[in-house]
Formats: sequence, C-alpha cells, structure tokens
Amino acid sequence: MATKHEQILNFIESISIGEKLSVRLIAKELKVSEGTAYRAIKEAENSGLVTTIPRVGTIRTESKTEGNIENLTFEEILKIIDGELLGGKKGLNKTLNKFIIGAMTESAMLRYITEESLMIIGNRESAQRLSLQNGAAVLITGGFRADQEIIDLSNKLSLPVMTTSYDTFTVGAMINRAMRDQLIKKEIMLIESIYTRLEHTHYLTTDDTVYDYRIANQSSQHTRYPVIGLNDRLVGIVTAKDIIGKKDTVLIKNVMTKNPAFTTNHMSVASVAHTMIWDGLEVMPVVSEEKKLLGIVSRQDIMKAMQSQQRQPQTGETIADQINQLIKEKNSEEYAFSVTPQMTNGMGTISFGVLSEIVTETAYLKLSRQNKRNIVVEQVQLHYLNLIQIGSTLTIRPTVFDKSRRSARLDIEIYSESGLSAKAIVVCQLLQKIK
Repeated sequence: MATKHEQILNFIESISIGEKLSVRLIAKELKVSEGTAYRAIKEAENSGLVTTIPRVGTIRTESKTEGNIENLTFEEILKIIDGELLGGKKGLNKTLNKFIIGAMTESAMLRYITEESLMIIGNRESAQRLSLQNGAAVLITGGFRADQEIIDLSNKLSLPVMTTSYDTFTVGAMINRAMRDQLIKKEIMLIESIYTRLEHTHYLTTDDTVYDYRIANQSSQHTRYPVIGLNDRLVGIVTAKDIIGKKDTVLIKNVMTKNPAFTTNHMSVASVAHTMIWDGLEVMPVVSEEKKLLGIVSRQDIMKAMQSQQRQPQTGETIADQINQLIKEKNSEEYAFSVTPQMTNGMGTISFGVLSEIVTETAYLKLSRQNKRNIVVEQVQLHYLNLIQIGSTLTIRPTVFDKSRRSARLDIEIYSESGLSAKAIVVCQLLQKIK
C-alpha cells in the first residue's frame, strides 16, 4: 500500500499541466496534514513536477528532462526578474534558448526572433504582437502593462507575456547571469546521473535470513546489500563481516548495521565522494526524501564519474575557475598569483576565501604532477600572517612532507613583497583512477 507521501505525489502527477495547487488544497483533498502536503510539494518541486512563482502560486509543470538542464524556463525567468505574469500561463514550462533586446525596428527584429526566444521590450504594442506571432515570449520592462489584445493573443498561443519594473539593461544582465549559473549547475554532476536504479540493485529485507544473504552473494558476487523494511524504507546495510560465524536461520535484521550512511539522488558526486572516502565506504544506498530505497552508488561509480567530469569542457565560470586561471607555474617548485581587484575585500587586501582557494588549487596542481589519481582535499589549516595588498604578485611554494598510497600532506607557503604572508597545512586523499 502506498504511503501518504506517495499518494500525494501520484495526485500531483494526475493534475493537468498549468493547473494551480496548494498545501491547503492537497491537505483537504487527500485528508492529510498540511505538513505532510508541504513536504510532498517540496519533493515534487525538486523533481520538476511543480514550480512556485511569486504572486502566481504553485503550478503543475512538465518534468524537466536531463538533457534540458542547461536551459531556463520562462517560469524561472519570471522568478529571476521578480516579474508579473500577464498572459500565456500554459507556456511557462517552455524553455528559453535566447533573449533579444528589442531596440530596433520591427523589420530588423524578424532576423533575430525564433521560437523559444524572449523579446525584451517596452510599451511598443506592434512589436509585442510581432514577437508573439513569430513564436517568442515577451517581457515588458519599465513596469508597463500589455493591452488586452496582446494578453488574449498570448493565451491563444501559450506564450508568456510578462512585465517587470526593472529597466532593460538590468533585466538583460540578470537573465545573462542566470544562464551562466545554469551552465555551471550543468557541470556539477549529481548522484541521479550515475547511481544504479532499484530494479538493478540487489537488496535484502528485514525478514530475510543469513541463508538468503549467502544465496544472493553466490548469484551476484556482491558482499554488501542495503536492507529495507516496511514501504521499502532503508533500515540498514549488511556486509560479509556481519554474517561471519552466524547460523543460516538468523534474521538479517539481527546482524545488519543499523542507520547506515546514505545519500539522495540530488546530492553532488563530489560531496558523496568525500563522505565515502572519509568513512571508507565501498557502497552507499540512495534514498528518497522519505528514506525509500531508490538504488545504490558504488565507489567505482564515483571514480568513473569524477574522471568523466574532468574530461568535460568547462562552459560556466565559477570563482574557483577564475582563481585557477590566475595561478601560473613558475617552475616545478613554485607558482605565481597576481591579486586583481575582484579578489580583494573592502579594505583592498586579498579576501580570506580567495586565499584559501589559492591554497587548495595549488595543492591540486602540485599533486597532479606526481599522481595520476583523483585528489580530494580533506582539511586545510590556513594562517594569514601579513596583509596582502591589491596588485601584489604572490609566490606560492607547496611541499609534500608526508605521503602514502591513499593520502598526502602538504606544507604551503605564500610570499608577497613583504615576505612570508601566509602558511597552510593541507591534507588530501588520493584515489586510484579507473583504467
């Protein structure tokens, strides 16, 4: 029998695309508490089944496919610009491929307007109509409204017409930033992209016995199995050492490890890799928000994902990317870094966060020269000794003073014109790459 949480999710999926729903509506319809309804709506929002829009409410949308993750939808644009929807509600789930600023004649606009584009324009009614007729949504800046004819046309064509109080330049900058952020998100690999689904996962139940474990081990050659209880909820994990010396009739629930470490499918591969390395885990169960077993992820899955990610072209630019670009190798022992205005705080000295990132990136560079392995920084102890001013050229000297097959420790010294300015101890884990 489905849990209340699952019943709510099934109910949400049954609602037509574009329909509004609320916590109160679901609680009343399914006779559940508002807290239960709220948690289910949040999971539906994470899955792309619904989207919450300011001054509009929560709306049933189509699930986003993994291939479209780099695109923004019009409903997301509406949230970014703090705008108001005037018409075309059914088109909110459509994706935005590009935006156009309508500072041109209408004949010139036709060269740039395409389907799934967004025309940013003022109170020019004829240009608004032209954009809709050619498949583009419309964003009206300056707080202007649209005539009823335009709203009716947008509803007919299912193309959103939105308005915002911001000016055109500000709106363009906000959308451009959002598109770059989406590209960065696309580069962050999530567990949902790599884990083994439940239908391909070997698992045991609390009612199984040690004999069932041995049968599963003979057929799958696996030594670790997640254990589920009522409603497929994760309750433990059992390994080979747990059943050593146990009789075949002993129940799994009496020998399993309770409350095991687990992950959700929305966590990043990097964060899960950190946990698995730190705790020495070979396998982690993947669960839903209700702790229902969805599958498993293995250390080998993590390693392959990390290697694949390193080979992908970088399209978005994070702060770490910007800092890494400024670190230059002087020789095999030293690196150089120039402190730009963007890297400083309000006092004109280098930001502590930037300094910490320099230390981390230098540790990666130093170890990458010596090891064909994946590297995970576990711990950084940083001491900022002297203020580093804007425009300074830093010399960074990393030294590996302790190294084993699985870990390394580095001493990193940072010099500026005034001498030794910072010193750090960095502890890293080394993972053998999958061939």
